[in-house]
Amino acid sequence: MPPASRLPALALVAVLLSACGGGGGGTTTAPPGDDTPASPPPVLQQVACADLAGRNVAASAIGQPSGGATVASATLVAADAPGNQLGAYCKVRGTIAPVNPAAPLINFAVNLPETWNGKSIQFGGGGFNGVLIDGTEQVRFGPPEKPAPLALGYATFGSDSGHQSGSITDGSFAADDEALANYGGQALKKTRDVAMALVALRYGKGVDRSYFLGTSTGGRDALIAIQRWPADYDGVIANEPALNYSGTRLHNVAVGRALYANGGAGWMNVAKTLLVQRTVLAACDRLDGASDGIVSNVESCRQLNTQILASLRCAGGTDLGDGCLSDAQLDTVRTIESPLEFTDYALAHDTRKAGGLNILEGTLVAGPYTTRDLGTRRVPANPATSADANQYVTGDQWTKFFVTRQASFDTLTFDPLAPGAFTQRVVDVSNITDALDPDLRPFLARGGRIILLHGLADEVISNNSTIAYYRRVVTTVGQDAADKGVRFYTVPGMGHGTGVFIPFWDSLAALENWVERGLAPSTQVVTDAVAGTYGRTRPLCQWPAWPRYKGSGSLDAALNYSCVQETTDPLACANLPGTATSYKGGDAYGEELTVRIDPAALTYTITVDASLQRTAGTQRTGALLPLGNCTYASGENGAVFAFGTGGALQGGVAAPAGGSFLPVVAFATTFDNASNPAVFNTIANIYNVVGVQYGSGGIASSYAASARLRNAGTFQSCQDPSSGQFVTYDPACTSTTKGYITWNAARGAFDLRATSPTGSAVTTGGTLAGSLVAGKVGSSYVPLVLWRESATSYGMRLYSPQQTLLPGTADGTYATLATAGAPGSATVTGSTYTAGSAASALAFDNPVLGVVRATGGRTGFLLFTAGWSGFIPDAGGSFELGLRN
Repeated sequence: MPPASRLPALALVAVLLSACGGGGGGTTTAPPGDDTPASPPPVLQQVACADLAGRNVAASAIGQPSGGATVASATLVAADAPGNQLGAYCKVRGTIAPVNPAAPLINFAVNLPETWNGKSIQFGGGGFNGVLIDGTEQVRFGPPEKPAPLALGYATFGSDSGHQSGSITDGSFAADDEALANYGGQALKKTRDVAMALVALRYGKGVDRSYFLGTSTGGRDALIAIQRWPADYDGVIANEPALNYSGTRLHNVAVGRALYANGGAGWMNVAKTLLVQRTVLAACDRLDGASDGIVSNVESCRQLNTQILASLRCAGGTDLGDGCLSDAQLDTVRTIESPLEFTDYALAHDTRKAGGLNILEGTLVAGPYTTRDLGTRRVPANPATSADANQYVTGDQWTKFFVTRQASFDTLTFDPLAPGAFTQRVVDVSNITDALDPDLRPFLARGGRIILLHGLADEVISNNSTIAYYRRVVTTVGQDAADKGVRFYTVPGMGHGTGVFIPFWDSLAALENWVERGLAPSTQVVTDAVAGTYGRTRPLCQWPAWPRYKGSGSLDAALNYSCVQETTDPLACANLPGTATSYKGGDAYGEELTVRIDPAALTYTITVDASLQRTAGTQRTGALLPLGNCTYASGENGAVFAFGTGGALQGGVAAPAGGSFLPVVAFATTFDNASNPAVFNTIANIYNVVGVQYGSGGIASSYAASARLRNAGTFQSCQDPSSGQFVTYDPACTSTTKGYITWNAARGAFDLRATSPTGSAVTTGGTLAGSLVAGKVGSSYVPLVLWRESATSYGMRLYSPQQTLLPGTADGTYATLATAGAPGSATVTGSTYTAGSAASALAFDNPVLGVVRATGGRTGFLLFTAGWSGFIPDAGGSFELGLRN
């Protein structure tokens, strides 16, 4: 930065010294906003800290209208003072008087370190401000171990923005024109000019570098500062900036109207809000390749809005309780989600949109990860209080004091899209308060640098407004200039300082290196600050890129993610058949089924081919609703269909009675053994077996065994005689079943006949005990036994070769269906198995080759074969299928 850019601050000190009886009397100062002084600066002398007290700064030396500034106190804080971790510094506090004596003062704080690095940082405020920002804090989202900038040698300063309040949600100050103008940005310039005078007076020189750091309203402050006074700063960090300030408040009002209209018909309690959030996570978590509780592929998730809303609707659209949403409540969700489109008027700089909040893409407005919610009552107070929706409280204050200036105004009567008589006032307020000027060329042309950061799950300030603004900046200044001077990072899972992922990273060091050394930041690595997931890392991707899991390695390590920009259609499924296709398989009751899929109509037909509970030929039909990741909702009592590679289908069928579903395994291609002579060497092998067995009264127990299929078509299963679990296959095992299989061309499956467990292997006689389908998945065969021995002995058994399974070979994300429970997903990464929020450690080839022992979050055993998984818990009683998709 050329030295001339610092001279106005030096000239300002001449005015300050003159006002105090010091300094040269013949110096002419530059007018505010002029970077070139009329004459060289005076020779300055250092002033002791205590001597700053009582000094005045003339109004003419401050770049916005004021009544001048007064230093109320200046105290030297010793490095070893009790509780001081900031090093020795001069603590200066004072006020800037208003032009109108009836308007409130600006309280300011300036901190001048004894060991100064020649640089300064101005801090922005938060909410409606009113609280003094004293400049002693650490950098927001910075490493917790890194000292505050003041301790690093920076001169730091801030203000209360020109009014005083005990709450940052109190907007009453805006009824005063000067207080509103100060909040809208003038206090930033006034405080900066006073601080620069004090810096020069104390140190005998101006600053070498000047930075601005701000979050939320402070992020807006940072952008206002460089839009209006581009020569005052070298670099800024704007976190989650409330740049479209008026649009944010208008959207707040729209949300309130949706919640509280018609006696609160659209209001949602915490249970319903959490239902929305769980449904979104179930649909979108895996779109980034990792089931980690973070929706990273936000734009693909957005394409699922229609499906998610449809799945949440109560039957008939009326409120039926916490398990669904009424039509009015769905409209509330849409209002929270959707942007406001201004067709009848425009905000500052011809801005015609205010972004919505990503409630259908992972934003949390209830639950333990946020402190903001939709309130506790259907009818709000006037004025709104903390018992009402957080968004509406701030929208209500804004409407009452920024726009109508009627403290008792009923904000629910205010239409954000058609403000009527208040339209011009909304536009005027936007011009006062909003940081929407996209022409950053004056700042960028002189080497200014900007770091923007916004969470993609912000529940207070729309990240979509920040994205829209960044796009306008690129259009205005050009892509090359934007690339040279702006870094815009987005953080999946991050709310407004809340959320499931809160990043730690050294943004100040990144800005310093960029401005002072020319080292532009690229992809950073950030560390999660959330208590339950503290320490996991992710790449900090530049928008529009987002972190996609590479498919292997720890889910908690950034090196296993790539920043990508792909926005493929999440509803598309490469595994869906190209034409109508029949799949052969069966369900957990041992029923043999044919599943017909019509990809053009997205419909299914399930035909019962053999069963103990239903008549052969019984059919069920329905539509498939795309959910993404090759999964589809169905009409089978909540069952989800999933399509895997190689012609594998997992689904569900409504149980013969009751409201549950039975998991289904089916294959597009099967081994048929219709050739002559009949040989079985294609599927002959030694296997591990996992599944479910139903006994008397329909009581389920988990099933585990080893088995052998021989070339002749005979089979044998073996179980440990004491545990009833897996064993290394031994033809002499005592806890055994035996039999053989024969091809049934009429049904397209093998009949399974049980023979004497004590006899030799035979292929004649025996008792019909079910069927076997040998599915082909790619080049692998997967035997599926559908056991139907009697009304008190039936079930499903999935076979997997009894051979070594290495960590990594089963890695991936699996759509899961269980005999007891709802559809879900699970992820295998190396030696970690994660299902929902439960993470388990995996021990491979335990207790026998090919079996995987899970301990920790879920304890039990897993088999993996050709993209399928089968899980049985230690407690027994259930079986869970999984299909890698």
